[in-house]
Amino acid sequence: MAKQQAQKNHKNAKKRSMPPMAVKPTMVKLPKGSNAITPSKDKHKWAPTFEFNYAPAPEATDFVKIETRQQLFIDGKFVAPKSGKYFPSINPANATQISEIAEANEADVELAVSSARRAYDKTWSKLSGKERGKYLFRIARIMQERSRELAVVETLDGGKPIKESRDIDIPLAAAHFFYYAGWADKLEHAFPGRQVASIGVAGQVIPWNFPLMMAAWKIAPALATGNTVVLKPAETTSLTALLLADICRQAELPDGVVNIITGAGSTGKALLSHNGIQKIAFTGSTDVGKQIAAAAAGSGKRLTLELGGKSAHIVFEDAALDQAVEGVINGIFFNQGHVCCAGSRLLLEESIANIFVQKLKRRMKQLRVGDPLDKNTDIGAINSAEQLGRIRELVAAGRKEGGDFFETSCALPTKGFFHRPCFFDGVTSSSTISRVEVFGPVLAISTFRTPDEAIQKANDTTYGLAAGVWSEKGSKIHKTALGLKAGVIWANTYNKFDPASPFGGYFESGFGREGGRHGLLPYLEVR
Repeated sequence: MAKQQAQKNHKNAKKRSMPPMAVKPTMVKLPKGSNAITPSKDKHKWAPTFEFNYAPAPEATDFVKIETRQQLFIDGKFVAPKSGKYFPSINPANATQISEIAEANEADVELAVSSARRAYDKTWSKLSGKERGKYLFRIARIMQERSRELAVVETLDGGKPIKESRDIDIPLAAAHFFYYAGWADKLEHAFPGRQVASIGVAGQVIPWNFPLMMAAWKIAPALATGNTVVLKPAETTSLTALLLADICRQAELPDGVVNIITGAGSTGKALLSHNGIQKIAFTGSTDVGKQIAAAAAGSGKRLTLELGGKSAHIVFEDAALDQAVEGVINGIFFNQGHVCCAGSRLLLEESIANIFVQKLKRRMKQLRVGDPLDKNTDIGAINSAEQLGRIRELVAAGRKEGGDFFETSCALPTKGFFHRPCFFDGVTSSSTISRVEVFGPVLAISTFRTPDEAIQKANDTTYGLAAGVWSEKGSKIHKTALGLKAGVIWANTYNKFDPASPFGGYFESGFGREGGRHGLLPYLEVR
């Protein structure tokens, strides 16, 4: 009896631990002479079979309060814009309005820069590194305490799956504040034998693909080195940056040290061209980055640019193919492909190309596209109607130019902005889909025969941000990496980030580094 009861308890415990699943019985077509009870002549065919689908697992949103109208954050207070103008923030998953965002004009930019300069002269630059570090530690801890709220708002505003916001974006953003808090009182050790000093006010503009994480990448090193900040988030994803402003206020950061102004391109242009800033940090498109670089030339302003990419993912025949498939999936479909370092070009050694593509197709068919707030969703919503239109245009151009096109047959939501994961196989290096940054869930596949050819094809781009190499031989990975012209190279993995590791690119991917000890240098005078 005791043994039977123990077995019963074990079964019940196992049942409780299983995730919610929806079971749909599916009859398979059997050869003549077989039925649902008796196996066919092929002893491996039985019926019925069962198809398991995930039951809906939506993240709650009722605990999150989003104001219907968002203001600018200047001098430690939320204030109405001088322009009196607001624009809508749209939820890309259902195309409905979440809130209204203030549109800052030149007068608002002047107030924000003046506030940052005043805070720099009177307060922040006079604090010791130890005291500055305390504020950064406090901000990081509050971000952790409010992580669920931040994750939900990030997903609502940007369309990325909640599991990515929850498990990647928010933890990494907090980690950057923790990391640079530790550097605040150790700057003399970062550059031994040199004298270091802060430079003043930093004007920072961030993109819409990783709003909170990019804000942390920019703000944390600037504050740790004794500078003050005026930051402008992307107009389509401003909400978590404004929540970060509230966190700064909650952490009792001195007024004016961090100022956050919202608006479109004209607001960013007014900020970066202002004579009161000493440092420009921009992450965004290559075209806009070129305009900023031209405008900043001769101004004496420090400049770092993190721009676009068309990164290569190289898979050699001796790689662990199943693991490499997962790496490729993560490399291109993470955050719907809205990643500057996305592995959007897949280079396969010719001998494994066919089997790898078949494995990739099979894995792609398992990806779940849908509600970003559902914890089971793999691919969420495209950030905006404008970006969805651009992706469709480039896919249409790719289909017109040729190449074997494949996309999954999953059903897409009837509302919102969604695109199926897809790839083009057998494309040439000169094709549009191989050369232009799509910034969406679109992969270009080609083959190579030798390591030298793989390196040549990988470097055949105007960008130089990232790359990935898959092989069981460390010597082959190192030799290949030495030949690649990319700022970040992953070995047998992809899209791994750490606050202690520098990130940045070459050529049209920009210049300068963010993260690690290297991320301190753009915000310091080193003598």
